[in-house]
Amino acid sequence: MNRRLFLKNTGLAGAGITVAGPVASWLMENTLLPDNKPFFKLSLAQWSLHKAILETNTLSALDFAKKARSLGFEAVEYVNQLYGPELENMGLDKLVKELKKRSKDNGVRNVLIMIDGEGELAALSKTERDNAIAKHSKWVDAAAELGCGSIRVNLFGTGAENDFDVWKGTSVDGLGRLAAYAKKSNINVIVENHGGLSSDAEKLTDVIKTIGLKNCGTLPDFGNFCVKRQGGERWGAPCIDEYDKYKGVLELMPFAYGVSAKTYDFDANGNETTIDYKRMLKIVKDAGYKGYIGIEYEGSRLGEEEGIKATKELLMKAASEL
Repeated sequence: MNRRLFLKNTGLAGAGITVAGPVASWLMENTLLPDNKPFFKLSLAQWSLHKAILETNTLSALDFAKKARSLGFEAVEYVNQLYGPELENMGLDKLVKELKKRSKDNGVRNVLIMIDGEGELAALSKTERDNAIAKHSKWVDAAAELGCGSIRVNLFGTGAENDFDVWKGTSVDGLGRLAAYAKKSNINVIVENHGGLSSDAEKLTDVIKTIGLKNCGTLPDFGNFCVKRQGGERWGAPCIDEYDKYKGVLELMPFAYGVSAKTYDFDANGNETTIDYKRMLKIVKDAGYKGYIGIEYEGSRLGEEEGIKATKELLMKAASEL
């Protein structure tokens, strides 16, 4: 941008102010111009507020859209496991209608629903896979009613994950049949790298390519690349086998219908202490991605709202440097 256009955009020219030399250079580098927008859109992942919802009870899950709007977000990503009491008291249909109304009232777009606890899509038993598909299908319908584009699923299969070929077969069956169902409603079924073989990006993309359905894709998460934990635990235990996170995101991006910007903690300069955000965003941008990046703060040192704001600032900073 030349100085004349810069002065016009900042309003300095209209005020009869002339700025040149080092001062103009500094202003051009440090002023947020109207056309200086990131290549992506921002959404807020509800898990960023799970402590307020589940632990301190300072936020009703029904007020998620309102809270997101108050934090400056225009799009949200729901987490089904945060609605246990509401599902029990209202049922899924009434819950969806209520969430739809509240999101509309607050001018918030519904992007996706993250599904947990509805069975294993890659289970060894076909009966278990059938049950998981049936349970997930209800959330496909809910996502369609809410106006979401996707549901995020896990690709777990207890026992099957001991052998890649077995897991691949059960994954292709369970995930593939769910995606075929979701295709009728124009809903994407996207797998997050979320532990186990799903965090081995090469193996996960093999499954996606084998299924070969356009609406079956991925949700790359910047931080969830632990393939194996101590004692065989799925969560909580120390990680003993971690997939390279940058290689993983690079491999998952061609199939991505969403991106999860995970953060845990920040240094004095506002950078994530375990993830090079500029490097990650360059991978995302180079893939041609222009969709939503969901902020998912999962740290403990900062409060949830403080962590959300720090993540947003880091994303904007990294994007401006690309």
